[in-house]
Amino acid sequence: MPEIQLASHTVRSHGIKVLRIHMHDWLILLVLAAIDLGLNLIEPFHRFVGEDMMTDLKYPLKDNTVPFWGVPIIAVLLPLAVILVYYFIRKDVYDLHHAILGLLFSIFITAVLTDAIKDGVGRPRPDFFWRCFPDGKRVFDPITKNVMCTGSKSVIKEGHKSFPSGHTSWSFAGLGFIAWYLSGKVRVFDRRGHVAKLCIVFLPLLLAAMVAVSRVDDYWHHWQDVFAGGLIGITIASFCYLQFFPPPYDTDGWGPHAYFQMLAESQIRDEALSANANGLSVQQTELESIYIQSQHGVETSRGYSGDTNPILNGRESGRRSSLG
Repeated sequence: MPEIQLASHTVRSHGIKVLRIHMHDWLILLVLAAIDLGLNLIEPFHRFVGEDMMTDLKYPLKDNTVPFWGVPIIAVLLPLAVILVYYFIRKDVYDLHHAILGLLFSIFITAVLTDAIKDGVGRPRPDFFWRCFPDGKRVFDPITKNVMCTGSKSVIKEGHKSFPSGHTSWSFAGLGFIAWYLSGKVRVFDRRGHVAKLCIVFLPLLLAAMVAVSRVDDYWHHWQDVFAGGLIGITIASFCYLQFFPPPYDTDGWGPHAYFQMLAESQIRDEALSANANGLSVQQTELESIYIQSQHGVETSRGYSGDTNPILNGRESGRRSSLG
């Protein structure tokens, strides 16, 4: 379907209507945010860590190359800026609303899944030794040989959240969604062979991959954690995008499902109004035709009766003579 009705559905004209239709979706987002907050507050599973297992967990304790507060900027605000730029170009509130809603669903569903798995698995991070024994002095249970950590509880708690990588899953959820979004907007699968369009699509994925690499370089995650986090993020992003938008290779891949549904409903409504108007016009024309024919029939019947009734005409003329 060609792009029509450009700049006719703005936030001011249709924003409230669209929000009301999807009010329950926004409420579900709040529920997901509350669940994720709860998952971050509870204590994760403390997996058994024996003395002989410490060999792979003695990497140095380093700061984050990408800090925790930087993840929402990369995964949420950056894609949101792209969506807003497109809105100011096209002025389509349906695209704006569904892109933001899809992006946030991608982020929060990924966050809930990631943190739930983190708490359930409780895999130690590669730097777990220094989290558990900040002074370097090992302490193990004499019977079970399990670690008896002497470090800060909050640092130890974070040390049991290695699998999967939250930085990676968030990055691929947000940037993966915007990669899908851009592929639809630039029509990357239009069969014209413009490979440069692929560079635009792959750029967000490259940024997400660099965030993932930084997690291994900082010794906060094993490579399996990063791989699983990226897989979770890109999978959820794909489902959330296709929930609101057609596939990028589709003819209508440049706009959301709701936009084309609105156009179809408007067309049906206009056709119904046009049909009603035409029906009223036809009825009025028929009534006028019937009235004219009835008037013509009366005049004809009068003229016909005067010519074909000589007896009555004779009586009428005799009556007039006697009166005279």
